[in-house]
Amino acid sequence: MDYLSEAIKQSLWLIIHFDHELATIVWTSLRVSLTSTALASIVGVPLGFIIAVGRFKGKHHVEVALNTSMALPTVVVGLTVYSFISRRGPLGAYGLLFTPTAMVIGQFILATPIIVALSVSATKAIDARVGETARTLGANAVQTAAAILNEARYAILVAIVAGFGRVIAEVGSAMILGGNIAGYTRTMTTAIALETGKGEFSLAIALGIILLLIALSVNAVVQSFRLRGS
Repeated sequence: MDYLSEAIKQSLWLIIHFDHELATIVWTSLRVSLTSTALASIVGVPLGFIIAVGRFKGKHHVEVALNTSMALPTVVVGLTVYSFISRRGPLGAYGLLFTPTAMVIGQFILATPIIVALSVSATKAIDARVGETARTLGANAVQTAAAILNEARYAILVAIVAGFGRVIAEVGSAMILGGNIAGYTRTMTTAIALETGKGEFSLAIALGIILLLIALSVNAVVQSFRLRGS
């Protein structure tokens, strides 16, 4: 157990002094995950609303497909995107492979179905009288949608947080598309996998602690919003 206690001591030292390598890895993770989550939210929330309130043929099948895609394996997403952006792929000329942009694309694909599906549920949970009242008061389609989304804002916030949680903790797609390049595409999860494989546990433990702290912080913020709205 001596090696474990020593690794924990070193990991705490890295966190307290915010080691440069540690800071770079954390910043890369946050930058990529926040960007992909923001893009997924811009697409996912409106799309979820449209699916929830829309009436079209095959709506049930679309919802089933969304719920299924929430469990997309990260390595499959990574492999699929890799096949498109590798040198021999149709988008190979853009040089996206092993860049943060490639990682954002992969994480966007992972986060979007979650945000869409949970936004659908959030919108459906709102009393239909909200939209009816807005239309009675003369609201147009955009204003009516805004009124409904405002009522569902806390559930939608949870949807966005769930999307962020999905991508900040994933490793397969980030490893395949980013290449785990030090100082450029190395994220917390890929660094943990690398350091553990090398038998260097101090940095891995430090990054694991930070991941947990990020998760706790995000959920604390969501809970505070909920309490304010209740």
